[in-house]
Amino acid sequence: MSTGFQGKFHRQNMLSRLAKDLVRRSRSKCELCEKSGVKLEALELLPLEEEPCVDGSIFICDECHKQIITPKKMIPAHWRCLNNALWSEVPAVQVMSVRILRRLEKSGHHWAEELLENAYLEPELEEWSLQAD
Repeated sequence: MSTGFQGKFHRQNMLSRLAKDLVRRSRSKCELCEKSGVKLEALELLPLEEEPCVDGSIFICDECHKQIITPKKMIPAHWRCLNNALWSEVPAVQVMSVRILRRLEKSGHHWAEELLENAYLEPELEEWSLQAD
């Protein structure tokens, strides 16, 4: 076994330890689309911290997760929910919302452009939102 695989497994194990805090913060809803009653999983936002942390992660449903990791399969209508997520009190949710809206804007979705024009991120969150895409 390679150390890369072991490192990834160790990181996933560490991330799973944050689940209780993420469930509490998200109130058992997807932090992007607010879907409840579905399996949720933690997703770390890039750039990764040395150790997984709640503040650098979001708790999302499988549908959101799949569309984030495979942008070619993005369903733009699904992301209209970002109108609410953009104003979340959770900085990581705000950052991921902006990143997704930028992808949609590049694809020519004018509603995403309008949401971005009305969005405001603190300067450090704006910088964070630019670090991975």
